Amino acid sequence: MNTGKLIFEAINLLGLIHEKTQSPEEKELLLVAAEALRFINTTGQQYEFEDYRKDLGTEGPETVIAAFPTREQAEAWLKNHPKPPHMACVLIADEYHVVLYDRDRGFRRMPSTPGIEYHLEEMMKDGLPPAAASFATREEARAWFYSLPKRPSQAVIQFEGEPYLAAYHRNIDHLAFHPFSLVERLKEWRQKREQEKKPEEPEPRS
Repeated sequence: MNTGKLIFEAINLLGLIHEKTQSPEEKELLLVAAEALRFINTTGQQYEFEDYRKDLGTEGPETVIAAFPTREQAEAWLKNHPKPPHMACVLIADEYHVVLYDRDRGFRRMPSTPGIEYHLEEMMKDGLPPAAASFATREEARAWFYSLPKRPSQAVIQFEGEPYLAAYHRNIDHLAFHPFSLVERLKEWRQKREQEKKPEEPEPRS
């Protein structure tokens, strides 16, 4: 079934549920869901939505809408964007950042987000996955990945003596490399947070 027909039937189903729902709050939520689907149709984003659903079925990390080699280039893009994509993720030097935009106040920021760290941690729950291939340099790894007849959404590789996740973002044709050592940074952040929660010990009386 094509995406357009799926959206049409989903809207109809939401309408039927809406008719049987008594709660005003739930009725509003159902309307929002139906309007979101209509938005996809009326703005001509059926194919983008179809690709998004395909990406959800892969094992790769969270989707990004853009990738920049430097922070300066990313900031210039955000500054000049007429309608920044609020809550979308971008990569800066292969590190995840989330776009925050408040159009009423003109607020624009791109803080880092630990999404990839959680993804790597989940992959390591049973130990470090075996590498599919090893290379001497990043350039060799990139050339190997792009030579594959069908590029996977992700692959565990090794180069320069360190394990990496090679993540392919098909929507922007970008290959990102994420070191598994990022998981250690996540552990350190958790430890720091736990220490900040602990009450300070009273100083000994003299």
